[in-house]
Amino acid sequence: MMEKPRPTLEEIFHPRGVAVVGVSQSRGWANTVVQSLIKAKFPAIYPVNPKYSEILGLRCYAGIRDIPGVVDHVIVSIPAAGVLSLLDDCAAKGVRSVHFFTSGFSESGYAERAELEKTMLDKARAGGFRIIGPNSVGLFVPASRLVNKLSTPLEPGHVAFISQSGGYVEDIHLSAAPRGLRFSKVVSYGNALDVNESELLEYLATDPDTEIIASYIEGVREGRRFVEALRTAAARKPVVICKGGTTEAGTRTTYGHTASLTSSMVVFDALCRQMRAIRVDSVDELIDVLVAFSFVSPLPRGKGVAVVGAGGGVSVMAADEMEKEGFHLPRFSSETQAELGQFLAFAGGILSNPVDAETIGTPPAIASTMRVLSRLPEIDLLVYHLGFHPLSQWGQRRFSAADFLKPAVDTFQDVRQKTGKPVLLVLRPALDMEGLPEFLTAQEAFVNAGLPVFYSFRQAGRAIARLQARQQWQH
Repeated sequence: MMEKPRPTLEEIFHPRGVAVVGVSQSRGWANTVVQSLIKAKFPAIYPVNPKYSEILGLRCYAGIRDIPGVVDHVIVSIPAAGVLSLLDDCAAKGVRSVHFFTSGFSESGYAERAELEKTMLDKARAGGFRIIGPNSVGLFVPASRLVNKLSTPLEPGHVAFISQSGGYVEDIHLSAAPRGLRFSKVVSYGNALDVNESELLEYLATDPDTEIIASYIEGVREGRRFVEALRTAAARKPVVICKGGTTEAGTRTTYGHTASLTSSMVVFDALCRQMRAIRVDSVDELIDVLVAFSFVSPLPRGKGVAVVGAGGGVSVMAADEMEKEGFHLPRFSSETQAELGQFLAFAGGILSNPVDAETIGTPPAIASTMRVLSRLPEIDLLVYHLGFHPLSQWGQRRFSAADFLKPAVDTFQDVRQKTGKPVLLVLRPALDMEGLPEFLTAQEAFVNAGLPVFYSFRQAGRAIARLQARQQWQH
């Protein structure tokens, strides 16, 4: 069987028309995709199901061949038994790519389903189109208005995320968007029957819309190709990898999830170090590192940290957590402490580093403290922490969140601009109904100002340490 020339990933990421196969009158994933495309104003959407003439206000077609317009990309949510005839239709229509949300293939463990995948791939190669998945949630390309989720922010960003897990792709927007992250491309590739992590890395290494590459990987299909792809990508851009299947149980589970065979973690860790890729231990940490790469500017030149915020116990733990990640909290001189004491209430406070005082939550005290500390040559990084306690309660109802946030934001931006030293915010998420709205308001204000927000000192310290390690590798 002769193979036709295969479309490039660039062509796949910019389709002119999209067909969604498996829509129905009841709610389901395929219907959500159609709704998302409508909301994103994608120009040509074709629902496909022979049972209906209309879905969500759009004409519904009996099959791919019945669609009069150009169809470049097909999204499939039908039982596995019907996929081969569908692929014949895709070949006849001149489709570029087929994404299978459908599962129940090689990950099921049944030999006949693995054989079905091989037949699918043969048809794709003969028909000159590509397969995304199966067992995946597919593509998100905001610049093309190609979306698969209603709540996804449509502003293009500079981060690409590729993932064997569809769930992490669904979740990454919910977790990353409130912290200011936006994406160039997001790809869930599932079983990686055709398009896999190596090809995606090769593409993203030269993609002008992508500055940072992030990935969730359980196993790789082509070992040698992956090594070279990772080497090339990490030499050009930051590459952050979360590896699933790091334990015996996790390794066993990956096969049932995406039919992946994973390698030894010792080998994988060594590969990441050699290629200068950053391996993280969780998707939460992956987001922390992406926030640091995106918003910590400039990078701190050294390891000296000044920590400012209210709460003696929190300050003690902050010092512990930062030093565990390799940072140093130098003790302030008596002269510096005396200067701080001129505008901070000393009784019951700490002025030696960390700085903790009863009045440190007021905007004038924040501004004065940050100006003094940012001038110290031994300080490379300033961290302000805020626990929730609602702001109004924390300030003994002397000021509102709005009264607090604008002057605080102005102070942090001014310090960063005038001293060239980065400022980080550590916001402990509120766990009560009164504090949560103010936490979200504060996070939004800091993020909109281009300031990096972390949820703990450990997370902040580890993320910055990852960045500094990569900077040292480059040098």
